[in-house]
Amino acid sequence: MRALPLLPLLLGSCLSVPALAASDASQWLNRLAQAEQQQSYQGTFVYERNGSFSTHDIWHRAQNGKVTERLLQLDGSAQEVVRVDGRTQCVSGTLVSGVKQQAPSAAPHGLDPLKLMSWYDLAVAGQSRVAGRDATIVTLTPKDQHRYGFELHLDSQTGLPLKSLLLDDKGRLLERFQFTRLDPSAPGDADLAPSDNCKPLGPAVAAAPAAPANAHWRSDWLPPGFELANSAVRKDPDSKTTVTSLMYDDGLARFSVFLEPLNGASGLDTRTQLGPTSAVSRRLTTPKGDVMVTVVGEIPIGTAERIALSMRAQDAQAKN
Repeated sequence: MRALPLLPLLLGSCLSVPALAASDASQWLNRLAQAEQQQSYQGTFVYERNGSFSTHDIWHRAQNGKVTERLLQLDGSAQEVVRVDGRTQCVSGTLVSGVKQQAPSAAPHGLDPLKLMSWYDLAVAGQSRVAGRDATIVTLTPKDQHRYGFELHLDSQTGLPLKSLLLDDKGRLLERFQFTRLDPSAPGDADLAPSDNCKPLGPAVAAAPAAPANAHWRSDWLPPGFELANSAVRKDPDSKTTVTSLMYDDGLARFSVFLEPLNGASGLDTRTQLGPTSAVSRRLTTPKGDVMVTVVGEIPIGTAERIALSMRAQDAQAKN
């Protein structure tokens, strides 16, 4: 879900207008949250990021409280993903090695408009038409510099996002998601069945952590509204070291923090951004040795760097 910045809210006698707009926007976000968990559909969408485009087929079935989804990239390298209730079951193509080295994704959660209103200005910005279907435009404009804004074109019939835009604080497009075809009917078992190239994830990825992953780490600073949503501990198959991962969100945006002991190895500080995704790595000195802290997520790069520098060992004060 992506967005465009809004003009500042009008003051004085017009205060009732933004209040009404926020109320209407909240209702649409509630419809969206409900649709993503209860509405089945299938279709084709285009994804644009950093000037590159890709086209994908999607099959999404919500049945008896269980959500099964299959994604298939139609151009470029063949890539396929199958998820059940937000957890990846199998992947193919160049995704295989990358997904195996990631911590399990957090379980899906519904949008909470009341919470989001603390960090975003919500409004209904008008009507549009996407993939031959009528849509209502909902905007979420951040109240600080630590997150991006979103513009959502929600299907008038189902509440599903037909189009979403993500822009930075200067109005530059960072990411676009847009359906070219949407059929709001449930896909069959054959549509959701993975191909032979879709490889199941290994047990190391699916295993639950033996202890809370955040027990040994804290952050001296987090952007307002971001809270710990998920944590995990795993062993890196290449370095054999234990990697801690912490996922934070504000009810809409997310970022992850990865902490890996260097054990005498060299580690270079890095700072990169690809479209909306920032990746910052910083070497941190602790009483138990040097640790590489990496922050990855759809947040401004300055925010990611500040988070990386704020991580501390729980049992003793860490030193940069």
